[in-house]
Amino acid sequence: MTNLQETITHLYDHAPAFRARMDNAGLTPDDLDTAVSLAKLPVFRKDDLIELQKQDPPFGGLLAVPIGELKRVFQSPGPINEPEPYMEDAGNWGPGLKAAGFQPGDVALNAFGYHMTPAGASLEDGLRSVGCVVIPGGIGNQEQQIQAMAAFGATGYVGLPSYLKALLDKAEALDIELQLSKAFVLAEPLPPSLKQELNDRGVAVYQSYGTAECGNLGYDVDGYDGWRIPDNVIVQICDINSGQPLPHGETGEVVVTLLKPHYAIVRFGVGDLSAIIPESAADGGGLRLKGWLGRVGAATKVRGMFLHPTQLANMMARFTEVSAYQAVITRVEHKDFLALHVVPAPGAETADLADRLQATARDAIKFRLTVELVDALPDNQPIRDERTWE
Repeated sequence: MTNLQETITHLYDHAPAFRARMDNAGLTPDDLDTAVSLAKLPVFRKDDLIELQKQDPPFGGLLAVPIGELKRVFQSPGPINEPEPYMEDAGNWGPGLKAAGFQPGDVALNAFGYHMTPAGASLEDGLRSVGCVVIPGGIGNQEQQIQAMAAFGATGYVGLPSYLKALLDKAEALDIELQLSKAFVLAEPLPPSLKQELNDRGVAVYQSYGTAECGNLGYDVDGYDGWRIPDNVIVQICDINSGQPLPHGETGEVVVTLLKPHYAIVRFGVGDLSAIIPESAADGGGLRLKGWLGRVGAATKVRGMFLHPTQLANMMARFTEVSAYQAVITRVEHKDFLALHVVPAPGAETADLADRLQATARDAIKFRLTVELVDALPDNQPIRDERTWE
């Protein structure tokens, strides 16, 4: 189903929360028959989705098919539950992979996680849709991954750009020669210096952009600036206050509508800032996003996953012996590091506090971090991002 009004009608009839959202806006499916008309519907954001799912688990009344008809279900940090339908390349990564030179018969390492979150399985489906053989590497076990790439003659890589550098460094240290020639990277920024280093090491690097809820929203195409927006998704750049679409070239929030009947992702504000390159409307390369230009809210992406202040608050509420805390993100040699600075409460027992915080963080917010006990914090912000992207 690719027709907008057919999609809206199906969601209206089968997803009760979407119907309520439309009714509250005084709209019927007939009112949303073009991409331009979508602006009549207020933007729906991640915080709204989390709240809906809390009130009506697991999918907040946005699922428009029986849960038994789904292929997979995932849970991302937030937590946010995500459904995956039975369809080829549900995340729509295939077009980007083809543009990056992935083709039938290629062997590719997929270095995204397969546990609970959708990235690993979704990118594997994208690789399979273009005929690639997949090494399901996931995260970690670098030496085994390198040995597998060498044994199977892997020429492609999918994952974080920083992890690709780590693999190449490890292979060099082990004196193992790899045949990697192309990489499809996403989920964290790609600094020009890192891209140049990877290129110099014989790997053509293509960047993509997407989210767990929406899949592929943009990808590199040779000869064109920015990220090409896939044909079967509607991406609008909207004013962060009014939610109204902005002229091409102006910076605003990325707002997405998926033409899929299983789940009501309509006018969904993903929280990222970007702009549509004005000349892309006429230069033959398709509408393209300028790139990632920041975040609307307070969530911050670390090592490819969002760190939410509310996640930190919920975790730290367990530790009455801590009077103040701050997560500090740094970046060294193109790798993110996460530290938790904590101020112990007067008279608190701190002998094993760092160990307990580290263990809780792995379980509660799915991050590995270091813990530093300090006397005071520079400010009261829950997250301090000290990274530079040079």
